[in-house]
Amino acid sequence: MTATVLSVNAGALAPVEGMRRPSGIRKHPVDRIDVRDPGPKRGGLGSGVVGDEIYSRKHHGGATQAVYAVAREELDHWGRELARDLPDGMFGENLTTRGLAVDDSEVGELWEVGSALLEVCGPRVPCATFAKHMAEPRWMRRFAEHGRTGAYLAVREPGRIEPGDPVTVVHRPGHGLTVPMYFRAWMGDQGLAELFLRARVLPRAEHDWLESRR
Repeated sequence: MTATVLSVNAGALAPVEGMRRPSGIRKHPVDRIDVRDPGPKRGGLGSGVVGDEIYSRKHHGGATQAVYAVAREELDHWGRELARDLPDGMFGENLTTRGLAVDDSEVGELWEVGSALLEVCGPRVPCATFAKHMAEPRWMRRFAEHGRTGAYLAVREPGRIEPGDPVTVVHRPGHGLTVPMYFRAWMGDQGLAELFLRARVLPRAEHDWLESRR
């Protein structure tokens, strides 16, 4: 199966039940998105998707979390687990893909998507907003234990992305350090953390953060 973009999604700030602050997690399919490097988390543009809103820029957005991709196959997995329909954009993703092993991607992998060039940077870490949005018991723990989080992407070359665009992996580093492995390192697996630190494959800020937890 050819890897393609099934849906492109963006959202405006809106209330989330049980949360005191609004969030842009509720994404909806749109006709197209334009992506660009939003710069740093603090003082930057927030999302890498033009028109996509982020409230908490301390934890979300910025250059290494510019675009969020989730495989439709993962949404279907959770749909079966939760016995409910999970529409494209439900996890707050900007790109819903089909036929692409998003969660097998290596850190540093490059994708051509539409007219943009995107770089795989790391996993999505579940937060309280995500849990409230999903409204499922023990959601953060269940999502973390499953460990297939989708991938945050940096925008290396800006461009436009539309549903039906192919996703082409144009570079795979070959070090074997995947997004789920980085997620486990982030969650406290010291052995994996050491592998990532020795390989020096992470963006500088993420490398320094992981090193600070030694």
